[in-house]
Amino acid sequence: MMTGLAHMSVWGHYIPLRSGISFVAGGLTVLALPPFSWLIAVPVAFSALFLILRQVSTAHAFFIGWVFGIGQFGFGISWIAESFYVDAERFAALAIPAVAGLSAGLAIFPAMAAALYAVIAQRRPLGGIAASLLLATCWVATEWLRGHVLTGFPWNLAAYALVDHAALRQPAAWVGSYGLSFLTVLVGVMPGAAYSAVPRQRSAVLVLCAMAIIGLWGAGTFRLGSEAPLPRVDLRIVQGNVPQREKWAPGNRDATLELYLDLSSRPGNVDLLLWPETAFPGFLDEDAAAHARITGSLPEGTLLLTGVPDRVESDAGTRYFNTVQAYDSSGEILTGYAKHHLVPFGEYVPFRGWLPFARLTEGLGDFTPGPGPRTLALPGAPLVAVAICYEIIFPGHVVDDLFRPDWIFNATNDAWFGTSIGPEQHLAAARMRAVEEGLPVVRAANTGISAIIDANGDVVARLDTGETGVIDASLPGARAPTPYARFGDWTLLVLIGAAWTLVYAVGLAGRRPNAENSRMEEW
Repeated sequence: MMTGLAHMSVWGHYIPLRSGISFVAGGLTVLALPPFSWLIAVPVAFSALFLILRQVSTAHAFFIGWVFGIGQFGFGISWIAESFYVDAERFAALAIPAVAGLSAGLAIFPAMAAALYAVIAQRRPLGGIAASLLLATCWVATEWLRGHVLTGFPWNLAAYALVDHAALRQPAAWVGSYGLSFLTVLVGVMPGAAYSAVPRQRSAVLVLCAMAIIGLWGAGTFRLGSEAPLPRVDLRIVQGNVPQREKWAPGNRDATLELYLDLSSRPGNVDLLLWPETAFPGFLDEDAAAHARITGSLPEGTLLLTGVPDRVESDAGTRYFNTVQAYDSSGEILTGYAKHHLVPFGEYVPFRGWLPFARLTEGLGDFTPGPGPRTLALPGAPLVAVAICYEIIFPGHVVDDLFRPDWIFNATNDAWFGTSIGPEQHLAAARMRAVEEGLPVVRAANTGISAIIDANGDVVARLDTGETGVIDASLPGARAPTPYARFGDWTLLVLIGAAWTLVYAVGLAGRRPNAENSRMEEW
């Protein structure tokens, strides 16, 4: 009993210190991501987490992981508060509680990873390499859950720390962003594992860490050595830069339309004209005058892809959709796509009958989700997949697997988030989708960041937040379908299984006869 009391006394002294370190380490992960991209923050943050999880109970590990998540998400998604100030009279008071509440909820996933790690580590003490592998496995398992539970929110995955490093992000073509997260955390944990390892293990951990980094860089460099063929398609992206507070104000619709028409009509050869999400702030097919002005301004042979809200009347009432529609100079809607992955509280209220909340966005009712990823066939143009705003953040859920497109159009409206770090983080997700799918991604954003991203994830042209203008450029080429495009997150399971098999096999081969330590304790 005295031993137990002494243990509790020690933890009463150390828990605040470990929790404080965990919070700071979680916050450091944000510096590893765009727009900062301080790669050194990865080993500092995850090695710190690894070290403070040593010899802790499951409950303490859960709390430490939760505090790490509070730092990670409290800083990482702080930009969400900006959206509450667009309609400040109604929602400003909810900004801080909303960010705090969402951060606390998302922090449960790192907490689960830490607790799972502690449970397994307590059952069988592990050496430096196996312990690193275990924490990386637990981390990516809960990161994958975060991307899927309750419609998912895979924002700021650990892999995005590599997005500004051309060679290091390329392995996502084989194992996706979740697989790259696994590798990122594994390498990030290893300095901590080496520090805590016994001398005979330390060199093995450091050698494996160096080999992993060289392997990532080498594989990425190899992929960058080949180029995709270029289609002959001239694009024009229009960024109107209309502030969210003004966009839906009565009387501003004509001025907004005039701005987009003026930017679109600048001299140049244009095959595809691209406007952002809800570029026209109204139901375009119900506004005959605006419809005629837009389609009448299109030169012969030029197609327009534009974001517009839509509504359909039925016996069950009016259904609203967030769509991208395609037009030519004839005035007909050639084809269209309805957003299927809607933003909770932005485009619909979950459990509306139970929760007394209103939507943050303008509109008469909740949006209805579309049927899912779809490839659109446009006359005389490459096949295109459409992802509207938030949809681009979901690995493996952007492209129709049965009807592969040649490029991805991401129509978005990041005006809600002002000049915060949110638009840069959103762009990072789009760049990773390009690598995963081996397809160029073209972003048209209301206030930025509009960009053209090639199939390697490089930004070849961009308009920054707050700029008004156009991007005129050729559409980059598509690559052959990547392993991730073919097999999705099954590649993650293969990667983790291969890593554990290798560690087990090496540990077994190096086990001394009659040794008391288990093969995993050695490694």
